[in-house]
Amino acid sequence: MRVADRALVRLLPAVPRAVVQRLSAPYIAGATLDDARRTVAVLNAEGKLATVDVLGEEVRQASEAEAVARAYHSALAAIAADHLDANVSVKLTALGLELDLDLCRSLLATVVADAAARGIFVRIDMEHSACTDTLRLYRELLDAGRGNVGIVLQSCLRRTIADVDDLADLRPNVRLCKGIYVEPSSIAYQGHDAIRANFVQALGALLEHGCYVGVATHDEWLLERSLEQVSGLGRDEYEFQMLLGVRPGRATELVATGHRLRVYVPYGDRWYEYSLRRLQENPALAGMLAKAAVLRIVPGRGKT
Repeated sequence: MRVADRALVRLLPAVPRAVVQRLSAPYIAGATLDDARRTVAVLNAEGKLATVDVLGEEVRQASEAEAVARAYHSALAAIAADHLDANVSVKLTALGLELDLDLCRSLLATVVADAAARGIFVRIDMEHSACTDTLRLYRELLDAGRGNVGIVLQSCLRRTIADVDDLADLRPNVRLCKGIYVEPSSIAYQGHDAIRANFVQALGALLEHGCYVGVATHDEWLLERSLEQVSGLGRDEYEFQMLLGVRPGRATELVATGHRLRVYVPYGDRWYEYSLRRLQENPALAGMLAKAAVLRIVPGRGKT
């Protein structure tokens, strides 16, 4: 990110919410479950799979976490009723991880059990490094006989290769991504090349252990390296994953060449926080929005 854009990104919270909503619309199915259902149906018609995510990790009380869990039960029912080719992804903070571990454990167990009864897979998302209970709760679910659950590993973290080795006996279903959370250099690689190199190494290790991997990246260099690594594998032994609205043309190309491709479909009324994160990952778009905010705050600044 250019220095100028990095400075402007700090102004994103000053951008009117209506402008943020309009610019981030391609990345979010909408505010309602019906919006998500329609989006997934379109993706399925294009030969693409989907992962449905209920936005809401910014919970501050137990009742909000319980509401998120109810939304997931509704999403699972809708996926089953519409015969959609989709699974769900859950952020544990949305289920109250930072409020009460036992509450989170209980809500997660009910969501996973409901999904299992409907034949639907649940992905437990990996969040910032302070969420240290993610892998423990994943292991507890496996020990309880829940085989319809998987995890996420981030190549930006220095511990990821060790995590792959520690989990090898479980042959986990893993979404492998770079990771978007800002972490200290003591636990995370800071350089672009180092994160890429760790991604390639982690993917190789996962495949060597016989794990099913969702290769989640929009980075063309990583896509090319990943295609080399999965060559020779059966179509049902891996998949590629992308975010809704990001490189849809490349996603279509992957499908056309015979690869499984899953699109991450977020929805919900907590769209604002998610939108800011997506825009902060897109320096050009974020810079444009922030500049627009400056022009609103400082009249006449944009005139020449």
